[in-house]
Amino acid sequence: MSFDGVFTHGMISELSEKLVAGRISKIHQPYENEIVLVIRSKGKNHKLLLSAHPSYARVQLTAIAYANPDTPPNFVMMLRKFLEGAILEHIHQVENDRVIRFTFTKRDELGDLQNIVLIVELMGRHSTIVLMNKENGKILDAIKHIGSSQNSYRSLLPGIEYIEPPKQEQQNPFSASKEKVFEILSKTSEINGKYLQSQFQGLGKDTADELAFRLKEHPNEKMLVWQSFWASLENEVAPTLTIAAKKEYFTPLPFISLEGKQQSFNTLSELLDAFYGGKAEKDRVKQQGGELIHKIENELKRNQSKVVKLQQTLADTEHAENYRRDGELLTTFMAQVPKGAEFVELPNYYEEDQLLPIKLNPALTPNQNAQKYFQKYQKLKNAVKVVHGQIEQATQEISYLESVLSQLEIAGPMDIEMIREELIEQGYVKKRGAKKQKQLKKSKPEEFYSSEGDLILVGRNNLQNDQLTLRTAKKTDVWLHAKDIPGSHVIIKNAAPSDKTLMEAANLAAYYSKYRLSARVPVDYVQVKHVHKPNGAKPGYVIYENQKTLYVTPDEQLLETLKENNPTTFRSN
Repeated sequence: MSFDGVFTHGMISELSEKLVAGRISKIHQPYENEIVLVIRSKGKNHKLLLSAHPSYARVQLTAIAYANPDTPPNFVMMLRKFLEGAILEHIHQVENDRVIRFTFTKRDELGDLQNIVLIVELMGRHSTIVLMNKENGKILDAIKHIGSSQNSYRSLLPGIEYIEPPKQEQQNPFSASKEKVFEILSKTSEINGKYLQSQFQGLGKDTADELAFRLKEHPNEKMLVWQSFWASLENEVAPTLTIAAKKEYFTPLPFISLEGKQQSFNTLSELLDAFYGGKAEKDRVKQQGGELIHKIENELKRNQSKVVKLQQTLADTEHAENYRRDGELLTTFMAQVPKGAEFVELPNYYEEDQLLPIKLNPALTPNQNAQKYFQKYQKLKNAVKVVHGQIEQATQEISYLESVLSQLEIAGPMDIEMIREELIEQGYVKKRGAKKQKQLKKSKPEEFYSSEGDLILVGRNNLQNDQLTLRTAKKTDVWLHAKDIPGSHVIIKNAAPSDKTLMEAANLAAYYSKYRLSARVPVDYVQVKHVHKPNGAKPGYVIYENQKTLYVTPDEQLLETLKENNPTTFRSN
């Protein structure tokens, strides 16, 4: 479902219980349209995510780690000025709309108490976040500045009066009287989702369809069904993720109109982390990594074209002897070569004096034409010595670039900068500006635990791969990698893992490779002592011997299981 007014109502209750009376300790703006407020409440820090993303607008508590940009944007500087140290007094939903008001109190420089309102409007591509002075209703700042030329109804600019979005005229389903609801439900011959949306505020399509489905199941008990549905939303919230027809739905209750696999969560926020986490990360990676992907794809095409040309040069060297032969025939029978001719036929004493046509440049003398053929012969003979090396170098370059593209496909937002640093180091990307960059924290390999308790480490970029295989792993640990395919290095921290653990680790190696969507992916495995890095090789490139091969089909569900395995469980056993 969408983050509609009904879901907003439930989220307000959840946030109010956990955050009201809490104090803001930190404010970040990790991405263009998203704000994270760290609020200390009831002895615990909570990360409140406010998103005005055009596709993923929402408000929730989150456990996902967000990077803190080196340079804070102007909007977050204003938030820090007015809200750092402020107390959250109240969270309010405007009717059953997707507009949420967070009211804070804080003393100004003179010690006077001031009321500041942070307004979040969840309106698809029109979503925004506005900081407002409650006393005078003036906008202090907005995450998106909207002028009159962009919106004739209202402007969202610092210093002007805040105007609310157009109000919905339909009934609020949480507060509408029984008589009004009965009248609305009785005056139509057919109750469906569209009709309910036209009559009641804040009903997304999925919520309206679910309510219509329940009402149709019990046509003679409409008011009982109606009251039961809204009472459940108020008192018996059961956050549910449903996968139906290869599509995911998040709902505050199990929707009986959605048939599919259901997963329950403790809170609405945990549900949203599960639903949006991967989708939002992929979108952010696409935005942040778009420039890198474009650059790498261009380099990849250039190297692929280079290999084609080099292979053509290699093929041409097979005809080098023909050029030497033609030069010798021209030299031997030079007196028979007319000046200004475009070709000449000469007896080929290598093939019983059969006449051989030889192409000439009419602008050159017979001797110059002969020397031209000798030069071509020598050039091709010299080329053989270097072309093989150039092809090998370009092929390694292609393999490296494909591995980077593969990593960008599965990278999280916090991995992008590490990959960028690697590409700067390798000379593919220029460093941004002359300003000193903040030292990046070294990212760590992904950790998994097999069904039998063995730690399995997975590199998420080439620098991690090198660190993991060449420095972190013991010589007796087991190393895995998709066979002849760009992908991650995988280490099992066990010298003699079971067959089951090997298959689970092989599944990880296949999933974190270019062929993660394929069936029967070959995965090589061998002890680390048999893995070596050639001198001067690109990051992540190694050679190995004595390997064995497993065939697996990547299983994302197994990956989640291995990720969730708790190491303390195995230790206690």
